[in-house]
Amino acid sequence: MSGKVGVIGLGAMGLGVARSLLRAGFQVHACDLRSAVLQGFVAEGGMGCASPAELGAQCETVITLVVNAAQTEAVLFGSEGAVAQMKPGSVVIASATVAPDFAVALGKRVEAAGLLMLDAPVSGGAARAAAGEMTMMTSGPAAAYAACEPVLAAIAAKVYRLGDAHGIGSKVKVINQLLAGVHIAAAAEAMALGLREGVDAEALYDVITHSAGNSWMFENRVPHILKGDYTPLSAVDIFVKDLGLVLDTARRTKFPLPLSAAAHQMFMMASAAGHGGEDDSAVIKIFPGIDVPAAQ
Repeated sequence: MSGKVGVIGLGAMGLGVARSLLRAGFQVHACDLRSAVLQGFVAEGGMGCASPAELGAQCETVITLVVNAAQTEAVLFGSEGAVAQMKPGSVVIASATVAPDFAVALGKRVEAAGLLMLDAPVSGGAARAAAGEMTMMTSGPAAAYAACEPVLAAIAAKVYRLGDAHGIGSKVKVINQLLAGVHIAAAAEAMALGLREGVDAEALYDVITHSAGNSWMFENRVPHILKGDYTPLSAVDIFVKDLGLVLDTARRTKFPLPLSAAAHQMFMMASAAGHGGEDDSAVIKIFPGIDVPAAQ
């Protein structure tokens, strides 16, 4: 491999990945619809590309860090998609959270184009992406791992190799998102009850984060509520989508997921109330009469 890596999508995770690759010495080409973000990355030493096709023509490893399956489809196989321009034997690292069936079908299409693919959704948040310490839930052929092992080492602290078939990584990510969404919803419900009961919010946060009721999501998201800062790192609508994927996955085998369904409805309520583009911690706003800091 040439050392040229492409990153499509410079969002909360993608920008951190691109910067980690730069630090590791790769020549990093990037593509993003937001010109200001792309130009900022170019100022840091990256190479800007006007389209996924332009990026694909120059890179032997392409990482897609977009929002969903539709965006993945567009950047890889759309009219200006990367796949048609990539050299045979190059690797697509598909890292959006998608339905497992989509990941399976995507892998077949990428391989039919003479390329390799890893089904490789990621977790860890913006801070771990920026530090090159993400967790990656991956599956795919051994040849794909061999071709991009230095890239994976540069962007992740832990790369789980879950099997040689596409779709396994996405199944594990769906289960992770089940827990993440339920934990955020539960954290919001707990804080809402505390506020209703007149408990000091800062004190409540301190107690819970040092007690058995804590979770990574409680510790990470509740500070957004305490500050009244709902600038999205991961938005409410992301969990409308991701918990929808969870429920769709289970529905195919008629497997009941009562907690996931309740959490999904909470995020749907927040989105319907106009908070879909806000940070996912804004799900607390569905509770009536709660004087969260953002309302002050």
